[in-house]
Amino acid sequence: MTQGQAALPHGRTRKATSRKSRKPDRDAIVQEFLPGIRIHAARLKLRIPPHIETDDLVSSGVVGLLDALNRFDSSRGIKFKTYAEFRIRGAMLDYLREMDWFPRSARQHSSRLQYAYTRLENILGRAPEEEEVAENLGITVDELRKQLATFMGLTVFSLDALQDEDEEGGAGWRHVLAEAAMDESREEELTRELKDVLGKAIDMLPERERQLIAFYYYEDLTLREISKVFGLGEPRVCQLHAQAVLRLKGKMNRHFR
Repeated sequence: MTQGQAALPHGRTRKATSRKSRKPDRDAIVQEFLPGIRIHAARLKLRIPPHIETDDLVSSGVVGLLDALNRFDSSRGIKFKTYAEFRIRGAMLDYLREMDWFPRSARQHSSRLQYAYTRLENILGRAPEEEEVAENLGITVDELRKQLATFMGLTVFSLDALQDEDEEGGAGWRHVLAEAAMDESREEELTRELKDVLGKAIDMLPERERQLIAFYYYEDLTLREISKVFGLGEPRVCQLHAQAVLRLKGKMNRHFR
């Protein structure tokens, strides 16, 4: 100890230095989040084409977690878990977009169909039938069903996330999701609003599509299992699912625009 230096309890300086220099144990955090990342990847895998590997989704989720570690700012008053889960999901969807498993032509078709469903519902005051949508588009019902079949694997949120960046539709509720993840003080309020709007939109679906959404998203049945419940072929259930997603997406976009 140099002359004039105040005496400190033994070990105090060393402990303070240790606290100051201590960094998050990245390996430990990855191991903590890995089971959840694998669960999310497995669920997402059920909703995308079979050539996308689960391990690749897990890897992209880990990249999202590490990105969250680098970007996280505790002064913003949000939980790291909330922020990390948002970045993990975003990284998986970014990976799917990079893989271009949902082609640009299909994205354009989805926007065209979504507009047709929304426009007819506004005119008719109810959910339009397939025959009405096909007539509005100037195609046959079979052609409409073929187009719907190309959207296999879509969910309400993944369809929105895989839009072209210059599309304005859906920007409003993407903002709501982002704000909920970044502002813990409003997280409960924004999440409640989103669930309320989505719940009302689901209630307005035709009965079979409403049941399908409940089976698929709330009871975690696969489309194959749902096809057995409905007594329909799996391709037809895929078409109905895509149709329900387009209806819901139109309703959500209209509310948050």
